[in-house]
Amino acid sequence: MFEMNKRTNLLESPEIRYQLEERETPNMFREFYPYDEIPKIAFNSLRVPMDMPEEIFITDTTFRDGQQSRAPYTTEQIVEIYKMLHRLSGPKGIVRQSEFFLYSQKDREAVYKCMELGYEFPHITSWIRASEKDFELVKQIGIKETGILVSCSDYHIFHKLHMKRSEAIAHYTKVIKQCIERGIVPRCHFEDITRADIYNFVVPFAAELKKLSDEAGIPIKIRACDTMGYGVSYPGAMIPRSVPGIMYALHHYAGMPNEWIEWHGHNDFYRAVSNSTAAWLYGCSGVNCSLFGIGERTGNTPLEAMIFEYAQLRGTLDGMDTTVITELAEYFENVIGEKIPERTPFVGRNFNVTRAGIHADGLLKNEEIYNIFDTDKFLNRPVRVSVSNTSGLAGIAHWISTSPKFKELKDIDKNDPLCIQIKEWVDKEYEDGRTTVMSDEELEHFISSYLTTNQ
Repeated sequence: MFEMNKRTNLLESPEIRYQLEERETPNMFREFYPYDEIPKIAFNSLRVPMDMPEEIFITDTTFRDGQQSRAPYTTEQIVEIYKMLHRLSGPKGIVRQSEFFLYSQKDREAVYKCMELGYEFPHITSWIRASEKDFELVKQIGIKETGILVSCSDYHIFHKLHMKRSEAIAHYTKVIKQCIERGIVPRCHFEDITRADIYNFVVPFAAELKKLSDEAGIPIKIRACDTMGYGVSYPGAMIPRSVPGIMYALHHYAGMPNEWIEWHGHNDFYRAVSNSTAAWLYGCSGVNCSLFGIGERTGNTPLEAMIFEYAQLRGTLDGMDTTVITELAEYFENVIGEKIPERTPFVGRNFNVTRAGIHADGLLKNEEIYNIFDTDKFLNRPVRVSVSNTSGLAGIAHWISTSPKFKELKDIDKNDPLCIQIKEWVDKEYEDGRTTVMSDEELEHFISSYLTTNQ
């Protein structure tokens, strides 16, 4: 017998109904995670189809996971960052939600002040543990959606919660039902999903949540959390490490709508961005990110990275103001005191700066040769060159022509006497043992002195 699958509109054999498997001992997936060896990536060549949703979006965890790895932000800083996220989000709300802690008085004050702004985007949501005490905070503030920690690997269920699988589900479901009773949308954070038993715990639990949602008429969302960064995006990789496989299982076997599925990645193995992109491609609508990837251990998926992934996949920014990304980076460095590594894409000081003389010569002829896109247009960051012993006359001329302090020299030629004198000075510096690039301040002082002398 065949059945019409309402999600695919195709006749199919009845879907497998995966059942919860109760265990006396935890499944640690030692074939993947031996612990005393490097984790293993295995393949079974089973591939699932790409299934990108009609609508994809970004959610923000700067004020939640982003605060677990650094000194807490002040209330004023949270409000200013939230304002900039609103501007970045654009008219369609591509940055759809921002989640907050509720535990301290400062946290709650920040939530109230952000709510008072009245912005539609990003929606303000919260994060709690699966406890009635935490849920009281959600009720008091009037949050409309909250994340709930529902750890799903046996590492957590057996060794942190000291429960069996069925006991953990009963524990989680109690708070989830309380949310539904109050008309609050629960977002279940399936922690450590890339070490979880996908078909014998995750899918049956998710399917029960979908059934509960259908009965209550309220969405129950799932955030698939790659807590340790083990996920891989390779076609044919085996679950539980396969991001495409996890997305397929949640949507196809558990019946979760795309718009209720979200991915939360960590960068322990340098895969945060590629895994988040794969999650979009294979069926989840939301990817959860933090500004500049700031998060626990190696950090989360950088929000600014997924802004540009969105634009590349969709062919449009959909009204997002990406120049705000530069404002946010400057605010983090100049006000908050967060040091952004210089080579960080899109926001690092050197992300569109070249030191090589031959590259600088190309930039002078056509900046498209060595610049990824019009960084001046999209980020208010014109392409620059640093001056060192390898910059050559072309690099020096380009530095001068793009300096906002010397606009009258924007058409300077590399054979101009000023460029020649700077090169002689720079060469002498390095002959005397210098190893660092020339600073902007040094160059500006030299040029100002030259212009004063040669007027």
